[in-house]
Amino acid sequence: MKHNRRWIVFCTALLCMFSVGLAYGAANGEKVKVKGLITGRDGENLTLRPYNGSGNIVVVLTDDTKVEQPKGLLKIRHSEQAVTALIPGLKIEVDGTGDTSRVVAKTIRFEKDDLRLAETIQAGLNPTQQQQEVNKANIAANQEATAANKVKIASNQEKIADNQEQISANQQDIQATTQRFAALSEYDTKGTATVYFATGSAAIPDKDQGALTQLAQNALALTGYIVQVKGFADSSGSAAMNQKLSMERAQAVVAFLLQNGRIPLRHIVAPGAMGEEDPAATNETADGRQENRRVEVKVLVNRGVAGGS
Repeated sequence: MKHNRRWIVFCTALLCMFSVGLAYGAANGEKVKVKGLITGRDGENLTLRPYNGSGNIVVVLTDDTKVEQPKGLLKIRHSEQAVTALIPGLKIEVDGTGDTSRVVAKTIRFEKDDLRLAETIQAGLNPTQQQQEVNKANIAANQEATAANKVKIASNQEKIADNQEQISANQQDIQATTQRFAALSEYDTKGTATVYFATGSAAIPDKDQGALTQLAQNALALTGYIVQVKGFADSSGSAAMNQKLSMERAQAVVAFLLQNGRIPLRHIVAPGAMGEEDPAATNETADGRQENRRVEVKVLVNRGVAGGS
């Protein structure tokens, strides 16, 4: 009798433990798929605003997280991307495990066009203004064609009207874009460094390597930090060449921070190539051009994290 009673107690306890385990696993390890907009990034965590209207979700990045971009017309194939591409303002789809408030990401996917838009705004540019300039140029071209060939006046006037409609549509787009990025989290700057380059070079001078190393050491002591890197060029040479050179400089600094500063890649947002934009000094003098051949590095911490730490 006592033996049977002990057996019943043992089985009951075992069943309870098994049930608790199942409940815990269901609550914390269920497969999750969610789409939304990145509104903030704190080191290894992304803040995602889902499209279903529920509260924000924390997406946790790990060394095993895969970041992919669809390829081809059918978008069946995928190309692997770096975690640095996961910047605020990017629309993503997340597959992982977790619950409605926290997901450990197994795979993150995003579209190429969405990344281009997020990078443009991340770099401080206005894509709609750029498009308007293109449209204005198209209007001017149409007007010249009208003057050169009166036979095509009607056709060109239609094109001008189309371009004007496009400008109007772009003005609506900029309003939508402003609303889309108005919810981005605000950051405090915890450290800065500027690296200056020789003409046509992307090699980091020895005198600036110490500053980058110190910046990295200070960043590693912070909670939830991210590193922003922007490359610039002077006005020497063509705009296309300077755009490429500014990206090479930014990538050189990112590589240094990874290899020498021991900054994990998931703490670095996509480097920005600014080309000749936003000069620090005039390009009319040698000293001014030297100031413009630079890479600016910032260590940022989300104010929510900074305030709570």
